[in-house]
Amino acid sequence: MTRQRSSRPNTRSSTHSGTRSTASRGAPIKQPGKLRIIGGDFRRRQLPVLDRPGLRPTPDRVRETLFNWLGQQLYGQRVLDLFAGTGALGIEALSRGAAHVDFIERDSSVAAYITQNLDALGATHGHVTTRDAETFLNQPSQPYDLVFLDPPFNQGLAANCCSALESRGWLTQDAMIYLETERALTPVAPANWQLHRETQAGETTARLYLRQTP
Repeated sequence: MTRQRSSRPNTRSSTHSGTRSTASRGAPIKQPGKLRIIGGDFRRRQLPVLDRPGLRPTPDRVRETLFNWLGQQLYGQRVLDLFAGTGALGIEALSRGAAHVDFIERDSSVAAYITQNLDALGATHGHVTTRDAETFLNQPSQPYDLVFLDPPFNQGLAANCCSALESRGWLTQDAMIYLETERALTPVAPANWQLHRETQAGETTARLYLRQTP
């Protein structure tokens, strides 16, 4: 996905257009960035996102492709958004009928923005946890139907998280796993994850896996 990815990466200040900070010697203050919801109940809503180094929201085109892949399969699903960042993927899932989404984001300021946006939407079925994703995966598990896995690029996190999801009981029998990585990386996924769809945009490769019973 925003993704910290802050585990992932995104964020901006809420000052008005045209104002400048005297404390910053006349440097212009950034306006809040915007996240646009593509489909579902919250379609066309625009939400503020934090301007944070490394916070990298999943591009609109990739998000649109992903949710076309998922189609109507989101209704009633339990969803986990690891390295939530802007929360773009999880919020899009809620907009399209997911029963519950857990957002995991280690940066407290970024996590607060997700909570603020969920409140603004009235999305009561989303819950934000401020925690490192790998630490979260080490705790007792509860299975999810769909997992968004969008770790920071070039930190070697993808393979360990995939392994933890599979081996520690985080996935339902026929779960779907969306994995977004740097284009140069060929991820090592568990043997029972079948690659269902794949697309590329810029330096990003997006893959959707279908879990099969081991």
